[in-house]
Amino acid sequence: MTHNTLISIPSESEISPSEWLLLNQFLHKIKQIDTTCVSVYYPYGKGAEFISLLEETKRNPSIENIESGIEKRIGQLRKNPSSVGKFTKTLCIFGWIKNGKVQLMEIGTSKKLPYVYMLSKRPFIKPFNDLLETQHNVVLVTLDQKSARIQKFIGNDIVQEASLRIDLQGRHKKGGQSQGRFLRARQTKIHVFYKKVANKVRTMSLNSELILLGGIGQAKTEFFDELDSELAKKSRFVENLSFSTSLTDVYKKIITHLYHHRKKHVTETIDKYEQLVKCKLTAKRNDVIFEALKLGAVDTLIVSANYHSEPKFKNIMKMLEIAKYTKSKIEFVSSPKIIEKLELNGSVLAILRYAIK
Repeated sequence: MTHNTLISIPSESEISPSEWLLLNQFLHKIKQIDTTCVSVYYPYGKGAEFISLLEETKRNPSIENIESGIEKRIGQLRKNPSSVGKFTKTLCIFGWIKNGKVQLMEIGTSKKLPYVYMLSKRPFIKPFNDLLETQHNVVLVTLDQKSARIQKFIGNDIVQEASLRIDLQGRHKKGGQSQGRFLRARQTKIHVFYKKVANKVRTMSLNSELILLGGIGQAKTEFFDELDSELAKKSRFVENLSFSTSLTDVYKKIITHLYHHRKKHVTETIDKYEQLVKCKLTAKRNDVIFEALKLGAVDTLIVSANYHSEPKFKNIMKMLEIAKYTKSKIEFVSSPKIIEKLELNGSVLAILRYAIK
């Protein structure tokens, strides 16, 4: 069987563990908001430009009140931006109404996120998930031949944890059974143990995007061979991980593998787009995509994270809102190679649910 491996190579584009941790804590709070929300993302220094954009939109009085509160906050942040990173590149403000009063929450990040204005039933946090790899569901398995620890992470929170262990004699003692029988019995015991661990991983990994396998020695590769095809497809090896690895280092490894996972997902999405071109189930012109969105014909909207450099960025923001309303999938991409391709096509591509004329 071919082992599904990925090499953990740190990338300058990756977010630092400390910023990732703080963003996850913020997003955990934001996700508790279950009411109509205005979500705003803008580059630091572009607040005035965004205020003019908000002034162009016409909403009902309650939404206008939220927008007014956001406009005031943008003005305040102009001189004193908040950030969980070393430098502020993007400011994100979320506004909603509670008990008749406008409520605001904000965060700044050192990473570049796309311009966004989104009115939706809940806070719009997709750019964080797509570009900063936050709030993902990951199962981390650390094991040797006689013990295993299984941890389920959502963002930086361990939401479920289990430990399994067996008594395993290390060496054959003189007398009694032969060396060969001892080794066979020992290997059978390890095999049964791995099966129990695999069953536990199966129950804990529902809705998980990744299963990360680590531990000192050959246990992780032996355990991989016990996994069924569905679990094996999600699994990646993590190097230099043991039961004593600090949480900070665990976060580093999770982040790196999430970035690899995201890159693979985006590549597969673009490949799918290319395959569907001949079937006329794609669109690349902004005007065509806009009409397809209004018809509810867009399955996936692929958007450059740099789309605000495009002159038609206001139209693209409208596309995003329609896509959210019509339950189209939205994929933000930051790969320079793919962004270059997107920029040739107005910064947006679409995979369609059905062909349109």
